[in-house]
Amino acid sequence: MDPLNRLQEPLASTGIDAMLITDMSSVGWLTGFSGTYGRAIVTPKEAIFITDSRYTLQAQEEVKNMPTVWFASPTDADEFLAEQLKKLGAQKVGFEGSTTYTQWQKWNQKLGVELSEAPDLVAELRMQKSDDEIDKVRRACVVSDAAFSHIIDFIRPGQTELEVATELEMHIRKQGSEAAFPFIVVSGERSARPHGKPSTKKLENGDFVTMDFGAKVEGYNSDMTRTVVVGEATERHKHVYECLLEAQVESLHAIRPGVLARDVDKLSREILDTNDLAKYFGHGLGHGLGRLVHDSGRLSSTSDNVFSPGQIWTVEPGVYIPGFGGVRIEDDVLITETGIEILTHSTKELLELPKK
Repeated sequence: MDPLNRLQEPLASTGIDAMLITDMSSVGWLTGFSGTYGRAIVTPKEAIFITDSRYTLQAQEEVKNMPTVWFASPTDADEFLAEQLKKLGAQKVGFEGSTTYTQWQKWNQKLGVELSEAPDLVAELRMQKSDDEIDKVRRACVVSDAAFSHIIDFIRPGQTELEVATELEMHIRKQGSEAAFPFIVVSGERSARPHGKPSTKKLENGDFVTMDFGAKVEGYNSDMTRTVVVGEATERHKHVYECLLEAQVESLHAIRPGVLARDVDKLSREILDTNDLAKYFGHGLGHGLGRLVHDSGRLSSTSDNVFSPGQIWTVEPGVYIPGFGGVRIEDDVLITETGIEILTHSTKELLELPKK
């Protein structure tokens, strides 16, 4: 079913005349538009897409499921929006929870309608991916896997974290994709920083190197993490890595339709706790993945999300030991009718680089 029809179906029972979609990730999901400015007004039976004159031709090419209107300077964007709402006869208009207070104030002054924070219908719908969306994420994962295969032949002692991050991004771009987010490449003691930025630190023998990277294909993302060792791994390296890998693999085995996300998060911590490592795991086990890298859905100890076929999640436990280093292993998984399909296929064996 087209995203517009999927949204209009539950919209009819909300008590609002129209839904105003302004978050660009949601606008893109709903309309197929890939520009940087657009708004969609959706009623139970009609819809209209609004952009400015920079995107007139692009919108005509990309937006197929609703008519497009546009404005140009000196027309005010919110006044033009008010005109379109009036044409649709919308009096009670729902807005997204991501709307800023400043924007809400402007709309209150200019739109001449009753504004109501609407149920987050789009976020819920976006969790259930269409076959086309799944295909795009799968293709992004293929790009990430190829980048990892390339980088393990590239890594040498003496290279900097920045050089490794740059090489990863260059390889992804050479495949016709783009970076899904600013890559994380951290080594040695710095690998204990879950979201550390690549630095000029040089890779040394005995370093863990954690690489968190992803590709974007036609607006959809992959998100993968692998950790390797430069030179020879010590017994401590191997022990921490094997414990973390066990937590990740057992978490993957536990995911299936109907299971609560928080229960899987709990399982990963229980496994790590048997080796006194859970205290070094401070973030959630994963998140939804799609048009955003951190898309709708949280795999954490407080999550109320329930796994359902068509959802795509990351599963990424991590252990971060100050003064020693950190390990994170992350895969992207599709929820199927009976379990999961792992979309990232790079080896999770502890690699000692450069290869011997």
